[in-house]
Amino acid sequence: MAARVVQTFSGWRTMSCELDGAASAVAVSRDGSQVVVAGRNILKVFAIEEEAFVEKVNLRVGRRTSVNYSCSDVAWHQLDDNLLATAATNGAVVTWNLSRSSRNKQELLFAEHKRTVNKVCFHQAELHTLLSGSQDGSMKCFDLRRKDSVCTFNGQSESVRDVQFSPRDYFAFAASFENGNVQLWDLRRSDRCERMFTAHNGPVFSCDWHPEDRGWLATGGRDKMVKVWDMASARPRELFCVQTIASVARVKWRPERRYHLATCSMMVDHTINVWDVRRPFIPFAAFEEHRDVTTGIAWRLPHDPHLLLSGAKDCTLFQHIFKDAKRPADRANPEALCFGPRGDVAFAAKEGLSANDPARRALPGDRRNPFFFIRKAPEPYDASLTQQHSGSVCSVLNVFQRCDAKEKLNPLENESESFVELAQRYCLAGRPFAELCDHNARIAMELCRHQVAQTWLILKLLYAGGDASPSPALLPNGGIKVGGSTAGLGITAAESVSLISVSQPLFGQTLPPEVFAPAVIAMLEFYAERGDVQSTVSTLIVLGEKASGGVDTLVQEHWYLSYLELLQRFRLWDVATQVIRLSTCAAISALNHDSTSLNLNCSSCRRALGAKGWLCDRCRRCASVCAVCHHAVKGLFVWCQGCSHGGHLKHMHDWLSASPHCPTGCGHLCEYT
Repeated sequence: MAARVVQTFSGWRTMSCELDGAASAVAVSRDGSQVVVAGRNILKVFAIEEEAFVEKVNLRVGRRTSVNYSCSDVAWHQLDDNLLATAATNGAVVTWNLSRSSRNKQELLFAEHKRTVNKVCFHQAELHTLLSGSQDGSMKCFDLRRKDSVCTFNGQSESVRDVQFSPRDYFAFAASFENGNVQLWDLRRSDRCERMFTAHNGPVFSCDWHPEDRGWLATGGRDKMVKVWDMASARPRELFCVQTIASVARVKWRPERRYHLATCSMMVDHTINVWDVRRPFIPFAAFEEHRDVTTGIAWRLPHDPHLLLSGAKDCTLFQHIFKDAKRPADRANPEALCFGPRGDVAFAAKEGLSANDPARRALPGDRRNPFFFIRKAPEPYDASLTQQHSGSVCSVLNVFQRCDAKEKLNPLENESESFVELAQRYCLAGRPFAELCDHNARIAMELCRHQVAQTWLILKLLYAGGDASPSPALLPNGGIKVGGSTAGLGITAAESVSLISVSQPLFGQTLPPEVFAPAVIAMLEFYAERGDVQSTVSTLIVLGEKASGGVDTLVQEHWYLSYLELLQRFRLWDVATQVIRLSTCAAISALNHDSTSLNLNCSSCRRALGAKGWLCDRCRRCASVCAVCHHAVKGLFVWCQGCSHGGHLKHMHDWLSASPHCPTGCGHLCEYT
């Protein structure tokens, strides 16, 4: 084990140590003197000394370690310094007693969950109460004085990702789910939850109650958002929303700082960010020591906001000192320039360089929009925000729009309309590569997405040079012009013109794809960084193996999930399904097989069918009876979505081929498709 000391702060140091395996979670003892690190291949307790971490106990003992040691989460009881609990990947919940004299510290084993346990949580006031949430969709409350669970809470939903006892209500706890819901439960009532609401568009991976404003609940999800909810109101009300750059894996409120919380990401981003929820776009502080994804974070003491502990997939444990944190707001550049997809130009500058400066002249022929001040005034009741952000630089945003005839005839004025139109009209498969590029370039050009259109044509030129036929110019003042043995490419943006020309014959010559791979990958990253994941994912699908091999799998998955999230927001379900089916990423291709449920109702009494699936618990009738032959269907079953009647596939096809009326006589006009 090697310790690395970086800097001294109030007697404590930023330090780290190497672990035997990747960490999945960390937890700190009540007095902050010890930390436990859990993972698939590690379960150790370290003493936190002034200059280093010192290994104290290795809980993985014996020659043949059980799967019970493979942990996805760990919790340290805040009333007993010797009591730990772990969540195992095989569905077991294990408690550990550090005061036992033997090498084996395992005390209790609960094997009631059927799938991986994602979270364990001790009650903050009850010594013997332990709560767990599992991938099987259930939560169980254990009494450590017994050998089985006291009660089971069934969320009637997908897997449970997090459970947290409420510091405000003795009997209440919150649970977050894979389908984006958050439920509030009462320990005394296990038949149904007290409240349920949709918190995120996608899985909610983490939740945390505020230690002071005890009605506040923070949630983080795959939609790259952190939200703060007021649970004390009649209906859960969203108070703050923070937009991050990657899926949020953990959220943890900072002690003694009302508006600060720490987050870490599930993929792509290795940084631990501390946010002021009143300023949702730039982190208040950031810790960048880890070299891989951070998996667990914990503040060292409940009343010390300066020390943060973290474990990561890079097999390191860190103690971060808040004074050593980076301050992104202090490094933010107040000046920027950006070209819009239709030739618009926007730039931000300091107030002294703003458009109302008398020394600045407007360019002829341009129409300048009113500028907007980016700075948000602090809340009048809180002086701390003014002190924290007093050094921030104020910028002014100016937007210039093109006024030529082509832009005036633009049928789409809204970016969201352009996104929907491109998603619906893009062709991603089923044609030769050159035809796909031509089709998509034409669609992008019709919607005034000139840069995207040129990208498609360049891809065709690079990868289909030997098979592609010359394409006519798409723009009279630029576009792409291919004729004879020479290809010319012109790109127009605002009033500037850049020209790429190829003077050698292209057709009949084919270069290996690996020659262009670095430039194409850089292009994909360029669009992704601009937030145009639609172009990134669409290009990635059309290219297939030509470029996907050079992009990290986790990065591809992040791009796909971001695009699918946007498609779902616009309710483009068919397009989202096509993207999943054509995906070059195995994890995305498997989405069509996961998280799919089919709810069936009885065709007689319309009540939802129970666990049996074929026999109604209410009317005791068989749900799969053919409306034509009146026998139970034991093979393929087809039914009308209008009247819910159906039967054997062949019988219903023959009946509806002769008559559109339902064979049961209900009067509904059925249609066989």
